[in-house]
Amino acid sequence: MKAEQDEDLLEEDSPQENGAETNQYSSVSPPSSPVAQDEPFSTYFEDKVAIPDNVSQMFSFRKLWAFTGPGFLMSIAYLDPGNIESDLQSGAKAGYKLLWILLGATIIGLLLQRLAARLGVVTGMHLAEVCNRQYSTVPRVMLWVMVELAIIGSDMQEVIGCAIALNLLSVGRIPLWAGVLITITDTFVFLFLDKYGLRKLEAFFGFLITVMALSFGYEYVVAAPDQTELLKGMFIPYCAGCGSVQLEQAVGIVGAVIMPHNIYLHSALVKSRDIDRKNKNEVKEANKYYFIEATVALFISFLINVFVVAVFAEAFYGKTNNDMNQKCNETGLLPKDLFPRNNETLQVDIYKGGIVLGCIFGPAALYIWAIGILAAGQSSTMTGTYSGQFVMEGFLNLRWSRFARVLLTRSIAITPTLLVAIFQDVKHLTGMNDFLNVLQSMQLPFALIPILTFTSMKSIMNDFANGMVWKISGGVVILVVCAINMYFVVVYVTALHSVLLYVLAALLSLAYLCFVGYLAWHCLVALGVSCLDFGSRMQLSRHTDIYLLTDMDTDTG
Repeated sequence: MKAEQDEDLLEEDSPQENGAETNQYSSVSPPSSPVAQDEPFSTYFEDKVAIPDNVSQMFSFRKLWAFTGPGFLMSIAYLDPGNIESDLQSGAKAGYKLLWILLGATIIGLLLQRLAARLGVVTGMHLAEVCNRQYSTVPRVMLWVMVELAIIGSDMQEVIGCAIALNLLSVGRIPLWAGVLITITDTFVFLFLDKYGLRKLEAFFGFLITVMALSFGYEYVVAAPDQTELLKGMFIPYCAGCGSVQLEQAVGIVGAVIMPHNIYLHSALVKSRDIDRKNKNEVKEANKYYFIEATVALFISFLINVFVVAVFAEAFYGKTNNDMNQKCNETGLLPKDLFPRNNETLQVDIYKGGIVLGCIFGPAALYIWAIGILAAGQSSTMTGTYSGQFVMEGFLNLRWSRFARVLLTRSIAITPTLLVAIFQDVKHLTGMNDFLNVLQSMQLPFALIPILTFTSMKSIMNDFANGMVWKISGGVVILVVCAINMYFVVVYVTALHSVLLYVLAALLSLAYLCFVGYLAWHCLVALGVSCLDFGSRMQLSRHTDIYLLTDMDTDTG
């Protein structure tokens, strides 16, 4: 009986109407709700951006401009304070030698964002909505919890980054906890801009990216890095004389660049354009322009990250604590006990980095650095709020007012961040940043595995499903990225030197790996590994790609 229903479903996916093929896009539609039909419900996609018609060229700048926006909002995650701190530590610990890792991670990130954008364009649903429909209740709730943890971890880094920037700009007069409270106003800024239209909100994010580019670009010009060494580090995949410190930093770069909640975010943002999903040519065109826009956006974010790495590679690589003490004492900018008086290698973070920039290049460099960090933190906290909103709505199908949704997602991250700010000193936050990077690294499979699963299913993506090359390469990329991040987690846990924590980590790891294995099993069946297609839900060996597809009509509402 189930087999007959699934075969009927396949026949309905590709009907012929008036001699023209129509795909499944209208049947795989965004979820609706009886509540939504009876009461006005405000959403991010209330006013969609129109796409120009009657443009016959193969490429149109007018159309590219209409599609421009989601990719730049997505690229903010590649420029958040967590990424900036990873960049400056990479430059301080390894010089220019790890720039090729940053380049490779950005390219991998672009390919993964392409899958996210295609899912949203083709199905009209973002990743959280698709997960809601395709996974059963327990895995769906577990998946939501994991993604929320990733969002909270990222948001804590972003809020702390804003607070540090305010502390630097006020010359220490604004303590860390007060800076965190000030960033709560992000909620009201967010709601204010959102009220005046999507394009104005996107323009504001473009302004913040411009501020970051000018701020970190200024530091780059002042530092005047060696261009030959920079190009060698970017395009020669080798790290001469590197040890465990540099290896851990390389792993940290990958974990900082590829963030799980950003996959969910991008798959939702692309729904903001008015695309007729029943028209195959329009869907194909949208995929093309979104990929071009994402490429441009991530290229700009890559350049900004390179600016930060190069500045700290030129100014701080190979320096010791004594070097900085001597230099900063001459300027009077060094706070008491910021660096111990010894010949150990200099350890820097966002706060210490700003101080030593001021010591070496003058006070202007310190304040401009703080402005760049503030722009990075401000923009990324707002996109983090969007991510929380989409994930909560998609997984739980909540029908709340916009203000209530934004206020809740902001509060979830603000509360633990405020506690950290009260009990932790601004000069000693590197340990917390490492923990948050580990937390986000552990959540990465819960975005990458589902996105590869669903974009490989022909019953969901129809003609836009991943081909064999994308299936194999995507599987390999996800396996490598997850393995790298798991190495990062293992290194962090083993450095804790606590038997109790080892036992706790072992128990949590067992449950974690079981859940990842469950998602990977579904993904392998979707990729065509039919020998794994068994059980009550996998009865159609001839159509292994639809094993997760539920009856959309019965699931509506």
